[in-house]
Amino acid sequence: MLCVKNGMVVDGISAVPYKADILIDKGKVIDIGNGIENTADEVIDATGKWVLPGLVDAHCHLREPGFEYKEDISSGTRSAAAGGFTSVACMPNTNPVIDSAAMVNYIKSMATAKGVVKVYPIAAVTKGQKGEELTEMGELKEAGAIALSDDGRPIMNSQLMRLALQYAKGLSMLIISHCEDLSLVGDGVMNEGYMSTVLGLKGITRAAEEVMVARDIILAETLDAPIHIAHVSTRGSVELIRQAKRRGVKVTCETAPHYFSATDAWVDGYDANTKVNPPLRTDDDVEAIKQGLKDGTIDIIATDHAPHHRDDKEVEYSLAASGISGFETAFSLAYTNLVATGILSMVELVQKMSKGPADILNIDGGTIQVGNPADIIVVDLDREYTVDVSKFYSKGKNSPFHGHTLKGKVIHTIVDGRIVMKDERVIV
Repeated sequence: MLCVKNGMVVDGISAVPYKADILIDKGKVIDIGNGIENTADEVIDATGKWVLPGLVDAHCHLREPGFEYKEDISSGTRSAAAGGFTSVACMPNTNPVIDSAAMVNYIKSMATAKGVVKVYPIAAVTKGQKGEELTEMGELKEAGAIALSDDGRPIMNSQLMRLALQYAKGLSMLIISHCEDLSLVGDGVMNEGYMSTVLGLKGITRAAEEVMVARDIILAETLDAPIHIAHVSTRGSVELIRQAKRRGVKVTCETAPHYFSATDAWVDGYDANTKVNPPLRTDDDVEAIKQGLKDGTIDIIATDHAPHHRDDKEVEYSLAASGISGFETAFSLAYTNLVATGILSMVELVQKMSKGPADILNIDGGTIQVGNPADIIVVDLDREYTVDVSKFYSKGKNSPFHGHTLKGKVIHTIVDGRIVMKDERVIV
């Protein structure tokens, strides 16, 4: 038995936090209350700390198979545990692509053998992510894929996207859309605007994202099918989704911590760790993202954890790979920039990072309840620290937040009742 005592609990269900002890046995929560007397083998004293449902990441890249030099399931899930994530959904842009039942089963078996947290595979919408032929969606679902996405590559053919939404609806599967019109992106490498002009870098118009957001909303509305928009980054996208929700379109969306924590001004100095897809936007976009999170237009926060080897980043900005290693800073960035500034409450943050993602993906997790799996984290909201990428558990040290001071740190992570991180150190 394990007991987490004296913490301030946000359980993902109650409207207000409350102080309680949580008793765990055989991987499940068996009691929640005050002054629980028990014969627990281990006690975590959470006095002065907050106890939350384990974070659920709806969008990450574990790189295995094919790109293990960037990350693998072992290192990626250790990094996730360090960031407080107890469940992660991994994207299919691996080599080979996760576009068959055999590949879905491979991810599941490797996660069982090497994973520190729960791993849920997302399979490709099109074979090889080539945007030409749909995958066998029914077989993918039967194998255990929880959603479908060609993340990393947009589905440019509108008729193919329409068919994908139609088939996925019939199977009750969610399509996660990477919204980007490649013809508008061209060879751009950062947000098009003042900073791209100053730095002499080719810009990417915000229209590249917004055109595809509009298209996918229209298709979803036409078919009355659900659609989830990945990594929303612009004011225009937020407004398109806001209006669609008012009309009753079955659209959900996510943003990532870097879209409310950094701007294209960070590219000054040509640090390739600021290169991400979609690109970092302007102060105005950041404010729109924050407002979208506050009013519920943006449903969840996902990391888009995209680890890269240093050789992929220590090159000219135009040649560098896009992506940020995001697991280990996500909670702190959200707390520092959203909760500590009064934009979200802790209850709302748990909705955005735990319960909401679990609900959208239709997986277990996101709440602390008697009888449920004990996926729980303990966080110290008063803990200030300076980000040091050399201490990341991820193989990817690519973060523009290196050297920045953040507030709020995950100190214990419990997965199925098993402590996987204790006192800020991953122990498995």
